[in-house]
Amino acid sequence: MNNNANGIESCSKCVLIINVIVLGIETSCDETAVAIINSNNQVLSNKLYSQIDLHKKFGGVVPEIAARSHVEFLPHLIEEAIDDAKITLENIDAIATTGGPGLIGGVIVGVMYGKTLASCMNKKFIAINHLEGHALVPKMTENIEYPYLLLLVSGGHCQIVMIEELGKYSIIGKTIDDAAGEAFDKVAKLLNLGYPGGPIVEKYAKKGNEKAFEFPKPLLKNGEHNFSFSGLKTAVRNQINKLEAISEQDKADICASFQYTVSEIINYKILQALNLFSAKFPDSKNVVISGGVAANLYLRQKLSENIKNLGYKLFYPPIDLCTDNAVMIAYAGMERLKNGYYSNLGFEPKSRWNLDEIIY
Repeated sequence: MNNNANGIESCSKCVLIINVIVLGIETSCDETAVAIINSNNQVLSNKLYSQIDLHKKFGGVVPEIAARSHVEFLPHLIEEAIDDAKITLENIDAIATTGGPGLIGGVIVGVMYGKTLASCMNKKFIAINHLEGHALVPKMTENIEYPYLLLLVSGGHCQIVMIEELGKYSIIGKTIDDAAGEAFDKVAKLLNLGYPGGPIVEKYAKKGNEKAFEFPKPLLKNGEHNFSFSGLKTAVRNQINKLEAISEQDKADICASFQYTVSEIINYKILQALNLFSAKFPDSKNVVISGGVAANLYLRQKLSENIKNLGYKLFYPPIDLCTDNAVMIAYAGMERLKNGYYSNLGFEPKSRWNLDEIIY
């Protein structure tokens, strides 16, 4: 058995997994989540406590409030998950917990609780990269094979990644400032629409004209694979300031034009990335979109239309598994366990942890 700097222990051979049960814990932001799955990828229980009402009045997530809420609700959710699964803690074989990236207070709560359970019950502890959870969960729901091209787009992250095999992830491009989901939230806040912004902006956009306003599309040039949404957000703010009085139709038009622009940016970047992906993996035709923004049906439709014309197929998790959840953490834990990888109790929670920094 070997140790590495990430606190991950590994063996040289895959582990035979029969009737194994993994408990997953997710506390990286403002969702307290617990799920239990078995080695047949059956979800035995899936519990989630949303903190939206706690943060709504602030227009965004307050890290200290989020961490305290995780402390309060995590033990109760674990009890409920165990009851729903009709098992006992002794039946669980491993505890998979988000080890980062995320709001460090929340990550610490989940990691320490997971370590404690694993230590007390003498079970395996598996620290999961939150982004890896998003990256792998489509394999659980769609049963797709490696390799595939991933668009991971959420409130805190926006990147395009080659998912080559378990633990081997090559980042093609990522945001250099705001993530797409963060931009959605900020536009909603500028228009006083409420929080979280993504679903609200999408709802308003349905009633608007996507060509009403022309917003910039930063970094849209050949060979540039990174994203930038900060300038787009500023352009929306400037447009709002130009309007003396903002009507409901103005809000709808701004949301529609903003959403259209984001879609144009993402589609351009994906098509560029497919050139690199197809050169390396000419026989793979699978593209995955995951993360909270993957729940946006408009973006799904536009992306699907474009890549279908190139002979590729788009996959995405069910909407409830696009946003932060513990099923994806439990599944990533199961995949690690099957391949003989787990963490030692010296693992340290991480506020930053890139996909290509995972060491297996």
